[in-house]
Amino acid sequence: MTIDSQDMISILKQFPDMVKQASNMGDDITVPKNLIDNIIVIGMGGSGYNGDLLKCYLKDLKIPIHVIKDYNLPKYANKKSLIFTVSYSGNTEETIEAYRSAIRKGINIVSLSSGGKLEELAKMNKNPHISVPKGIQPRLSTAYQFISMLNVLQHSGIISNQEKEIKTVIKNLKASNLKIETTGKELAKKIKNKIPIIYSSAEMFCVAEKWKTDINENAKAHAFYNTFSEFNHNELCAYEHTPDNFYIIIITDEKDHPRIKKRINIFKKLARSFDISITEISITGDHFLTRLLSSIWMGFFVAYYLAIEYERDPTPVLFIENLKKDLK
Repeated sequence: MTIDSQDMISILKQFPDMVKQASNMGDDITVPKNLIDNIIVIGMGGSGYNGDLLKCYLKDLKIPIHVIKDYNLPKYANKKSLIFTVSYSGNTEETIEAYRSAIRKGINIVSLSSGGKLEELAKMNKNPHISVPKGIQPRLSTAYQFISMLNVLQHSGIISNQEKEIKTVIKNLKASNLKIETTGKELAKKIKNKIPIIYSSAEMFCVAEKWKTDINENAKAHAFYNTFSEFNHNELCAYEHTPDNFYIIIITDEKDHPRIKKRINIFKKLARSFDISITEISITGDHFLTRLLSSIWMGFFVAYYLAIEYERDPTPVLFIENLKKDLK
């Protein structure tokens, strides 16, 4: 029996090529830089995640980035906002409703989808729209949606030119593909029959979040995430009574704040004193974008191979599809 019925592994291995393909998406769209006071990304699930990744990567941008995963447009959204409405299918009801609200307010909108109602609305309302390739799960479209938004921002002069960084990312991903996949596969074996708890610094929260949600969807398994040092102020207390089947994964970045590094080391000693299994994934490299995307790619493989370990088809998300049917 073939577990991976839709050959997800082939799609995962194409990630560097997807980044390259995305490098030209959205490069013909510009927005008036001087009229933008804030950026809002609206989306759900794997599409909304790209807003978190954008916020993570552009952490030093002076213009604030807000990520909305809901039906409602925030009250502060106005004609000096730039709104990205992101829905891989183009039919996500929360995103469609927020899009309609933005249109009524006359706000700058750039929409992204592989078709669906969102594309139809974009044509009708004549707002810029980025069409991404069809035929994959939303959670696998990270490269397309994230890089497309970067392209719009750079061509609008809101951020610096990213072409050099993107070329470097592609080169580095291709050079480390075997190591990334092997590490992910080995970690999947370790966390089988465990509940992974994934930690990172707050600056790398988007990586821990992505690992968690990909495990949920691919392996159909529980996983949770939190960040240093926030969890030191609440969740840490729960380790006085930790279930035997927890497995801690700590994603560290070489640029983490020195006090974060100290907190991580203290926590590792504490966890090991209670015989809790830990794996630390150290992310290195000169370029922040490379560190982000390589660690996200590794998480893809962890989730995929965990699904294979459980003999669960990684592609279908039946509970999500059934929920959508019941909502109609």
